[in-house]
Amino acid sequence: MAAQCGRSCLRYLLHLAQDNLDFRLPEIKSLLALRGKPFSPEENFKEKSPFWILNGICEDDVRGFMARSVCAKSAFELWGHGQTQSDLKTSLMNYALENMTQYMQKDSTYRINVYTFNKTLEFAERIKRIDALEYIPFEGTVSLKSPQHVFCLLEDYGTDPNDIPENPYYIYFGRWIADGQRELIRSHSVKNRHFIGNTSMDAGLSFIMANHAKVKENDLVYDPFVGTGSLLVACSHFGAYVCGIDIDYNIIHGKGRSSRKNQKWRGPDENIRANLRQYDKEKMYVDVMVSDASKSVWRKNPLFDAIITDPPYGIRESTRRTGSHKEITKPADGIYVESHVAVSQVYYLSDIFTDLLNFSAHHLVMGGRLVYWLPVYRPEYCEAAIPLHPCLQLISNCEQTLSSHTSRRLITMEKIKEPEECDSLAQMAEPHVSLYQGHNAFREKYFSGQNKRGAKEDNKPQVNGEEANDS
Repeated sequence: MAAQCGRSCLRYLLHLAQDNLDFRLPEIKSLLALRGKPFSPEENFKEKSPFWILNGICEDDVRGFMARSVCAKSAFELWGHGQTQSDLKTSLMNYALENMTQYMQKDSTYRINVYTFNKTLEFAERIKRIDALEYIPFEGTVSLKSPQHVFCLLEDYGTDPNDIPENPYYIYFGRWIADGQRELIRSHSVKNRHFIGNTSMDAGLSFIMANHAKVKENDLVYDPFVGTGSLLVACSHFGAYVCGIDIDYNIIHGKGRSSRKNQKWRGPDENIRANLRQYDKEKMYVDVMVSDASKSVWRKNPLFDAIITDPPYGIRESTRRTGSHKEITKPADGIYVESHVAVSQVYYLSDIFTDLLNFSAHHLVMGGRLVYWLPVYRPEYCEAAIPLHPCLQLISNCEQTLSSHTSRRLITMEKIKEPEECDSLAQMAEPHVSLYQGHNAFREKYFSGQNKRGAKEDNKPQVNGEEANDS
């Protein structure tokens, strides 16, 4: 059957990174959705496997999503696969010759790489693997430095480093097409950022959030808890115009004490605009404002293509909004009070997420996405804990485990209807009672174990001695 298939019947092999496992499938699905293509894996698809086989797409689709993905390492046109070398040979011999021919011409150059997952092979063993592929009718010249075509033999030895089998569980062979964007994690590392704070988002997670939100060129992206602007940097990399707000004047303007070790005060180049300028994306910077996320300054019109944010949880960054429980005498009409500083009060977690979803329902364009982090006390977590809204459809719910009892979940939602089409905004579900009833009670549960175990179990990287992930 395979011998009769044309180029339209091609299958593609993805090699996935083995970190952030929960985030990989939503990222690839979102990037395929940007190209109007479904996610169509093989029947024996295993989400936690480092190798996925995809159908129903073309090479342009593969190159398109690999140009953005930080979860995928490499992509290949799959020529053959099997559990043994014999199975692999049978599969390769049955592969359509017309799909191979253009890469085997006499005037072409090529190279074959051997990659093993969860096992290291000696150089001599790698050469043996390559020699065993002599039945493939290559007619070109081998070029190790600059080949026109690169092929790869990939062997999967499972995911348990304490139980590595003698022979691989599965073997793949294919033509290399493209690598993912794992380099962005290094090039945009918070450690090298001009402007950071105690809760600057990890670069890899920032790009994952942008991909989950399907951020694309000329989009307008908004962050209502902008902080030091890490999410704006990631979105601007994909060509989006970015803006946001934050209630903290010092953060917005880059003033006050520095979050860096051995640096007392922030310098003049430590601000959000400087972060985008560092990556040559200043032209994508619309602006940020000092404002209260609970009191929207925007007209209730669809405006943003994506809303991406990490709301504060109330530990390293306080959850505050303007207002007071006390009676405050207001000046008479027409009297201007110079240097007025607004009084603030606690902004409860349940209110934060209620306001965020209501804001997104009004201000996202149709089909726009909301991506945000939700803190979770794992012993009491259930799916009912996820805040819902009748105008927003839940797309994905990914967990990042922080400790045995704490985690945070990356929630992705898509706008499916306008608020006026809903019977009532009261349809919105309240967050799970045991999770968010009582702001201080939730914080005490969420962080009690971390205080006992210390910062090491937090699984949060440090930047020059300071923690660099949101909490």
